[in-house]
Amino acid sequence: MGSTHYMGLLAANQPWNLLLFMAVPVILAETIAVSELAILFRRPVSPVVAAVNRYAGLVAGFYFLGVLVYLTKHAVVPLTSTGGWRGWADVVAVGFYLLGIVPLFGMSLLETRAVGAGWDDERRLKVHASLVGLFLVVAHIAMIAGMLDPAVAGWDPTHVMDDGSAMEGMTH
Repeated sequence: MGSTHYMGLLAANQPWNLLLFMAVPVILAETIAVSELAILFRRPVSPVVAAVNRYAGLVAGFYFLGVLVYLTKHAVVPLTSTGGWRGWADVVAVGFYLLGIVPLFGMSLLETRAVGAGWDDERRLKVHASLVGLFLVVAHIAMIAGMLDPAVAGWDPTHVMDDGSAMEGMTH
């Protein structure tokens, strides 16, 4: 059984990659999601819950921006330039994982008021909650595709050269 680069990244350098690339972003996102529910359903909002939500929303985007830059440089560019992708499931897993930057950094931009500075609290809350939902969708697509054996999705590991690149003329 083979694995996607997404799963390989999480399995390598244990426990650090799992913590840095999965645990930190997911814990921040789950903290935002749970505190967002408390904010949506409990009025008046507890200042502690509001502060936790704001801090996690601020940190998550900037943290994940670092992850995006690091993985683009050390994984996406090398895999793309050498033809090292393990089929469509591999691309979907890594691509959707990295798409998490859109909602997470969007939340950070909301928290810094770079976006929505003139909006009322209700509009900001709706956009923030929508971004939380969007992150959960892209993260789950990444996880599902990442757990798929690339061979089941049509990738043929026999057409890979020793350096991990695809053989000339092979498309998967």
